[in-house]
Amino acid sequence: MEAVMVRYGEIFLKSETVKRRYISIMTENIRLALEAEGLTHRIETYRGRIMIYGDEPRRIAVAAAKTFGVVSTSVCTVTTADIEGLAATAVEHAERHLGPGMSFAVRARRSGVEGFGSQELAAAVGSAVLDRIPEARVDLTAPDYEIFVEAREYGGLVYDERITGPGGLPYGTQGEVMALLSEGIDSPVASWLMMRRGCLMVHVNMHGGRFGGADAEKNVLANHARLSLWVPGHPLDLLVVEMEPFFAAITALKEPRYRCVLCKRFMLRVASILAGERGAAALVSGDNLGQVASQTLANMSVIAPAATVPVLRPLIGCDKEEVVDRARAIGTFQARPGDVGCTVAPRYPSTAAPAETILKLEEAIDAEGLAERAAATVRRYRARNGVVEEVG
Repeated sequence: MEAVMVRYGEIFLKSETVKRRYISIMTENIRLALEAEGLTHRIETYRGRIMIYGDEPRRIAVAAAKTFGVVSTSVCTVTTADIEGLAATAVEHAERHLGPGMSFAVRARRSGVEGFGSQELAAAVGSAVLDRIPEARVDLTAPDYEIFVEAREYGGLVYDERITGPGGLPYGTQGEVMALLSEGIDSPVASWLMMRRGCLMVHVNMHGGRFGGADAEKNVLANHARLSLWVPGHPLDLLVVEMEPFFAAITALKEPRYRCVLCKRFMLRVASILAGERGAAALVSGDNLGQVASQTLANMSVIAPAATVPVLRPLIGCDKEEVVDRARAIGTFQARPGDVGCTVAPRYPSTAAPAETILKLEEAIDAEGLAERAAATVRRYRARNGVVEEVG
């Protein structure tokens, strides 16, 4: 019989009460992920491990490995929790993968089983493998092939593959936040990273209308849909705010170099209103220190006070290449995004806008009133399992 072992990491360091709650939430998220794939299953939880039984263990392992909080999964052969049963099963695995001249190592664990230790188990299994494949050799440092054997109170487990998961904390353990989501590369990664830390996510997009690119909204919806695949079974909401009146106001100003700072402050102002309406605890931004003019330390210190809730910036210290690599890994990178340019951005933006100047310009255009009106223009979308629908 085969089963899927699910491993988790830092959850194990929590207090017993918190640990039980986190594991309960994570198993529910795994259940939703498997149901989204149409996989029948049975989940059992044990200390340090979650076991899943079903007819398609490989598909179960792949689906479960995308769940936040999961460090890795393995398809295991279940056998008796004694040396003889584990050794015989390990030999069967080795015969499928271990050839003459190849090196191997046995990694053994024991928990809740008496009568032998982990080292004794590893030695016995290694000896059994060498008896069957004498041309092989042991290398505990850098082997060509590894066999994992575990003797536990609920049975013996043998496996030789790990499917890496995202790690982090289970989705839904840290409350709700609102992420500024654009058609670009950075903001979807910032959203994903906060989802990985357990935050329930709501997305908000500032739609540029005639001032934005023709493909911008299409790409925002695509980013939203792809991120929903990481939280299968959960609804993921997107609020789209109309920015045209604000852009018309700032393009009429005499000082184009301050537009980006005014724009970022306005976005935080509007998002703060929406966060207050939903009860979201924080905003999430894809800011990366020094990447563009509005993200210099001087400008960020002027922009930040526009928010009335905390602003989380998970990408603040990342190199651009790190962000691109992560975007590729999570499926949000678009090599040819199309027409996504912003016609409001000035040719020579200020890298250190004076706060007093910005406040005067905001007063001149009634930024507060514009923000209230913009927050009332929301179009709402909901994604579930990669499918997006407008919900009013």
